[in-house]
Amino acid sequence: MNVAYAMAPAQGGGEGGGFFAFVPLLLMFVIFYFLLIRPQQKKAKEHQAMIEALKKGDKIITSGGIYGTITKVEDNDLQVEIADNVRIKMIRSNIAGKM
Repeated sequence: MNVAYAMAPAQGGGEGGGFFAFVPLLLMFVIFYFLLIRPQQKKAKEHQAMIEALKKGDKIITSGGIYGTITKVEDNDLQVEIADNVRIKMIRSNIAGKM
C-alpha cells in the first residue's frame, strides 16, 4: 500500500506544469536574441549605412577582396578603379568596407 501512495501524482501541481515547460524555451530564445540576432541586425544596419554613404574618391574593399577607389557613383552601381586606367562596374551591396 505504501508503494501505490508514493506513485500517486502530487497534489495541486498539475495546473501550472504547462507554463513552466515553456520557460526554458523562452529563456533560450531571449539568450539567442541578445547574443546572435540583435548583434547581427546591428551589423547589417551599420553596413547599409556605410553603403549609402559611399561617395566619389572613397577607398574601398569589395567582398571578393579587391581594393579600389570609387570614380563614379550611380543609383545602385559604382565604378571602381582597381589599377591605373582599369575600372570595373559593381553593385553597391558587394562593398565589404571602407579603408
